[in-house]
Amino acid sequence: MPFALYLLGLAVFAQGTSEFMLSGLIPDIARDLSVSVPAAGHLTSAFAVGMIVGAPLMALLSRRFSRRGALLVFLVTFLLVHVVGALTTSFAVLLVTRVVGALANAGFLAVALVTATGMVGPDAKGRATSALLGGVTVACVAGVPAGALLGEAWGWRSAFWAVALLSLPAVLAIARAVPAGAPETGKTSVLGELRALRGPRLLVTLLLGALVNGATFCTFTYLSPVVTHVTGLGSGWVPAMLALFGVGSFVGVTVAGRVADVSPLPVLIFGSLALLAGWVLFAVTAAHPVAVVVLVLVQGALSFGVGSTLIARALYAAADAPHLAGGFATAAFNVGAALGPWLGGLAISADLGYRSPLWLSATLVATALLVGGTAAGLDGRRPPRAPAGGAAAEPNGSLGRS
Repeated sequence: MPFALYLLGLAVFAQGTSEFMLSGLIPDIARDLSVSVPAAGHLTSAFAVGMIVGAPLMALLSRRFSRRGALLVFLVTFLLVHVVGALTTSFAVLLVTRVVGALANAGFLAVALVTATGMVGPDAKGRATSALLGGVTVACVAGVPAGALLGEAWGWRSAFWAVALLSLPAVLAIARAVPAGAPETGKTSVLGELRALRGPRLLVTLLLGALVNGATFCTFTYLSPVVTHVTGLGSGWVPAMLALFGVGSFVGVTVAGRVADVSPLPVLIFGSLALLAGWVLFAVTAAHPVAVVVLVLVQGALSFGVGSTLIARALYAAADAPHLAGGFATAAFNVGAALGPWLGGLAISADLGYRSPLWLSATLVATALLVGGTAAGLDGRRPPRAPAGGAAAEPNGSLGRS
């Protein structure tokens, strides 16, 4: 993998730390800004909504700039809004900074995905995606628990300052190492790319990704109160649990990245079935510390293994939309990141308890299996047809089968 790809991963690490760190800071933010825990949980949903709206729009905007220029504009904006977030005393202002930061994050990730896959061969999109998303998993392993520890020691604002400082070396590294290239305008038409994004296989892949990611965020956003209120562990255990989830996610992305290009079917089928069983088991055994420790690790691996494979399949399916593919994949997965915390917050607000997000996670994965199975059955009934455009470069065939 090209060295510049890992520098993109450094920036994704800073952004992933920001996106995930709220799971360990929600109770402190709620107390400090005088809002309820479910209301503070909406900060995660607000970030996801900004990602949903921003990913395709920022991908379109970035066509007017070189890829390095677009990456730098998005990352500097991301840095500055975290400075504002660290200084504000208003929940409303903090909410706005999360949305603006998400827009910048969405634009960066959309451009980074197409930049990363453009650095490798046409049959290595899964490995490139895995290397880039490795920044997210490292954020789970190190950045998010570190943010939780900073929050415990110096308050939640210190975690926002840390993200701003983390972003600074990424800005310098990208300015030096990522090729400038040329603006993308005129190389492919916007309408042509939008037509390529209407394919049924791609749409089903994006829907599956939204459902799986929704399940992940539904539980992950409220992991802190699950650990302290249901499992009965002290708040000092929260950073360790977040780190454990991150270790699992790193393992999942790494393993999936090695097979997503050549053999995605076992990952998607058996991984999703195991993911469903794991969420159900987690819900049933959430009061038992040993079971929770094991399942946090396992579910992190399965969630990110299945999720990263779906991202790779979406990029293969959208080969004829090289500039917008990353934006639409980012948007779809953040539909899940918005849906999950919102559903979890509704369940908690309805006095269903902190165990309820686990049951909702299981429901979302079950829905994904139902949708995927139905799509595969319908795809198998269609007469074979010649692949169009870039589809010929997609390993192992169709969405319905991969």
